[in-house]
Amino acid sequence: MRFVIQRVTHADVKVDGETIGEIGKGFMVLIGVCDSDTKEIADKMVKKMLGLRIFEDEQGKTNLSLDTVGGSLLLISQFTLYANCKKGNRPSFIEAGEPKMAEEMYEYIIAKCKESVETVEKGSFGADMKVSLTNDGPFTIILDSDKL
Repeated sequence: MRFVIQRVTHADVKVDGETIGEIGKGFMVLIGVCDSDTKEIADKMVKKMLGLRIFEDEQGKTNLSLDTVGGSLLLISQFTLYANCKKGNRPSFIEAGEPKMAEEMYEYIIAKCKESVETVEKGSFGADMKVSLTNDGPFTIILDSDKL
């Protein structure tokens, strides 16, 4: 499982020109799932993400977590995080999770986050989405379950 976490001051996602998810201060997270991912892996990833202390305190040091600053989440499914570009110039996506399983895992992650975060917005699994954000910093963290 892979999460690309961007600290934002604003983020939104649109489908067919209609905003379906929008947050202020918080994390915009791209989520990639592979076939070997489990709920236990998702739990570990969510715990790590929610515990990240990447918001600045009064001294300008990154000491504060999402809950400390009252931040929100915008969670976007992103199978292209499992693109394999080793051969040729056209990426292969065979390492990405099978759609039905990946969607179930995505919804599980959303539900897990809602247990701890007041505002959790989401994209639309499998849709052509337009994501806009203002990356604060910029600050981007990549979490890969194979490296945690």
